[in-house]
Amino acid sequence: MCRGNILFYFQFLFEEDDIKAVRNSAMKRHYLVINHIGSVRAEHDDFSIRFASAMNQLMLLRSIEGADLEWAKEVKGNIYDMVVEGFQLLSRWTARVWEQCAWKFSRPCKDPISTESHEKPESFSDYEKVVRYNYSADERKALVELVSYIKSIASMMQKADTLVADALWETIHAEVQDFVQNTLATMLRTTFRKKKDLSRILSDMRTLSADWMANTSKLDSDMQSFQQGGEENRGNFFYPRPVAPTAAQVHCLQFLIYEVVSGGNMRKPGGLFGNSGSDIPANDLKQLETFFYKLGFFLHVLDYTATVANLTDLGFLWFREFYLESSRVIQFPIECSLPWMLVDHVIESQDAGLLESVLTPFDIYNDASQQALVVLKQRFLYDEIEAEVDNCFDIFVSKLCDSIFTYYKSWAASELLDPSFLFALDIGEKFSIQPLRFTSLLKMTRVKLLGRTINLRSLISERMNKVFRSNIEFLFDRFESQDLCTIVELEKLIDVVQLAHELLSKDLTLDSFGLMLNEMQENVSLVSYSSRLASQVWTEMQNDFLPNFILCNTTQRFVRSSRVPLVPVQKPSVPYAKPNFYCGTQDLNSAYQSFARLHIGFFGMPHMYSIVRLLGSRSLPWLIRALLDYISNKITTLEPMIAGLQEALPKSIGLLPFDGGMAGCMRIVKEHLNCWHSKSELKAEALRGIKEIGSVLYWMSLLDIAMREVDTSQFLQTAPWLGLIPGEDGQILQSQDGDDSPIVTLFKSVAAATSSNLHFPNPSVFRVLSRQAEAADLLYKTNINAGSVLEYALAFTSAALDKYCSKWSAVPKTGFVDITTSRDFYRIYSGLQIEYLEEAIQAQSSNREVLGDSVSWGGCTIIYLLGQQLHFELFDFSHQVLNVAEVEVVAVAPTHKNLHNVQSSEVILEAMKKARRLNNHVFSMLKARCPLEDKQACAIKQSGAPLHRIKFDNTVSAFETLPQKGA
Repeated sequence: MCRGNILFYFQFLFEEDDIKAVRNSAMKRHYLVINHIGSVRAEHDDFSIRFASAMNQLMLLRSIEGADLEWAKEVKGNIYDMVVEGFQLLSRWTARVWEQCAWKFSRPCKDPISTESHEKPESFSDYEKVVRYNYSADERKALVELVSYIKSIASMMQKADTLVADALWETIHAEVQDFVQNTLATMLRTTFRKKKDLSRILSDMRTLSADWMANTSKLDSDMQSFQQGGEENRGNFFYPRPVAPTAAQVHCLQFLIYEVVSGGNMRKPGGLFGNSGSDIPANDLKQLETFFYKLGFFLHVLDYTATVANLTDLGFLWFREFYLESSRVIQFPIECSLPWMLVDHVIESQDAGLLESVLTPFDIYNDASQQALVVLKQRFLYDEIEAEVDNCFDIFVSKLCDSIFTYYKSWAASELLDPSFLFALDIGEKFSIQPLRFTSLLKMTRVKLLGRTINLRSLISERMNKVFRSNIEFLFDRFESQDLCTIVELEKLIDVVQLAHELLSKDLTLDSFGLMLNEMQENVSLVSYSSRLASQVWTEMQNDFLPNFILCNTTQRFVRSSRVPLVPVQKPSVPYAKPNFYCGTQDLNSAYQSFARLHIGFFGMPHMYSIVRLLGSRSLPWLIRALLDYISNKITTLEPMIAGLQEALPKSIGLLPFDGGMAGCMRIVKEHLNCWHSKSELKAEALRGIKEIGSVLYWMSLLDIAMREVDTSQFLQTAPWLGLIPGEDGQILQSQDGDDSPIVTLFKSVAAATSSNLHFPNPSVFRVLSRQAEAADLLYKTNINAGSVLEYALAFTSAALDKYCSKWSAVPKTGFVDITTSRDFYRIYSGLQIEYLEEAIQAQSSNREVLGDSVSWGGCTIIYLLGQQLHFELFDFSHQVLNVAEVEVVAVAPTHKNLHNVQSSEVILEAMKKARRLNNHVFSMLKARCPLEDKQACAIKQSGAPLHRIKFDNTVSAFETLPQKGA
């Protein structure tokens, strides 16, 4: 009968006379698995322990030679009883599943609630009402547990097949021989002595099944003893033999017992073993009945493997031909398949106790395919099952990998959360991750499905490698759609991915995280010094950071200017991804977003540390070189602007007189700079160019601080192995006399010891390690003398300015300082500075919100490198106005002062003082890091190796010695 027809039969069975009784609560409690799962769990645990104990006893018995026969018989009898009990448990549990299935089929869901918004209740099929929407979450969980219990007991018993075979055969042999040689002998002497026909049947039973080789008695002497009525042969002893009766012998014994009891009457009242109308005593009848039913068990026990398979066959949970016919459809959606519903429930529920049973429902497909091919012999049914299994298993692996990835990402994100943040929260528990047992699934290499063996571990490894790469790709895409300030968030998210990779690598074989990161950064080639991230950082600095961010020197931060950028920055939209591509869960995502918001409104030292750690020593030189070229190109762009401003200056500009006071000085300055009135755009472009140069140089100073800290930490780690210690004046000294460092000395001594030992198997290994230690010693000692990035940037800028030294810093013809006719760069910058300070005050919205402190860094650096610092401090318009304001003698009484003029004067003076303090700070830093008297700086070879403290003259030839772009 087709399984669909069987369920159809069950449906009508429940709709017949017993329908009212079935509907009451007592019957419902009987048919639902969820109401019995507690007792089933207890039975499963108890039987598993006792069966394992019986197996241990049996193995102990097999390992002992000459064991006591009585003890051996007891152990093997216990094995037989355990097997029969196991069959009974499996039969009862499978019947539970059958009963619930029939109950659900006869009780469809009346008001199904769909999770899909577009589905209407009228569109639900009958099969969806009896399966898809007819099982609650608790019922699905209970059904998964019951199926796993059935399959686990079946697997345990199947594995013990060959181990228990001899014990079962021997026990059955002993039962049969005891009955035919002892029990039947007694019956022949007593009950059937004068009944020749029945005695002949009993004798035939002994002839068919008696194993006379098992004892020392002979058939002739035994029959003679029967005729003489001797009692000495009662209870014959026979040796146990693992020789089970054949199926034919069992059936013949059953038939002969039936003949003896019924007397040939096929319609005997009271049942087969009813005592009414029979001459057989009740005691003998009871013995015949007991043995008759034992024979029925013997057939199932002898066919051990087939019996276990039949008792655990749950393929009926898949068949639905009746509903396919009634619905007139070819196939139902995958969501309607009960086995897949169970698998999906385990994955979606994230129940730690069910995860290890997630593959158990797939055994239903194995049972259904076996039923389709062997029993029903319908190939089209198998093809449907195979297609569904292929689809389900692909979805299962995808969802399982997604769950595993989410769990490990959440675990990593939880581990990396700041402990002080968790301590400050009263709800910190929600950021903790409950442990899930994925380890057993990650170790599965042999999953049997439809006759095939699938390496689940390999499939998960392949998919997880793709998921990690996709996650890194998404993080880079997300960073590329935002500004440079999100580099801290990018580093945090990459750290989460890296820790998740490290945690998962303990249970799974994955590609190296460094390899994945380099692949996604397109930085796999050995000759590639750029990377996707470095290119994006450089692009952001060109298009957004340098033009639109301003510097606050006090806080050492860059912030976005409030002015709308001249050219809007076009960026792709922020890509969407699941929460597990961020930190795993919504709560952890919110926590990390709160942390990211602390660093998203500015660019400072935290961002610089992130850039240093993410780019590393491989891509940072490329970025530094690109920024230096940017300075060189920006200076080249500034040259015609500065030249235009120089040409517009008056031929003679003298010192500001003290006679007119501060107001007179400001009026004279305006008259001098009135020539730039028509060059407002040129002035704005020049200021922006100087500001961007200053931003790059200050950015280099932040980079220098971050790199020095990283270099220091690396030095502290490597110095003991290299034998280096700090000296009294801060210089690095060798801790021991000799040329070799401690690590080289160590490996050389080990290599020498192994070479002198003739019994050492492979001394060449330590010789190789010794050479590698020498190479590591040279590498790390070279990196210890790393120079300053800022000093190198200043030297590069100085060399780039040498091209325009004659135009921006003309040598006076008389050999003396030319005050009135000078048009050097310091004069241009002085005019630009006092103008934008005054314009900012008049507009009441400081230009410093647009330019910031980077203008002072750029202008003062150019002035210093051109050797014009003293000229600037002497002849700067702001300096002169401040000097006049300090010595100005006010002749008018304070009561007669114009309040508005006093306030505006105080504001402009305060702005000039701030500018002077900032300029002095910049000049002090430049003197410390790039003194002009010896021009000490740092150079970097084309290979990337730094050279410390290279001295060179401030000439054009010095610029040519520096590495050029593309060289």
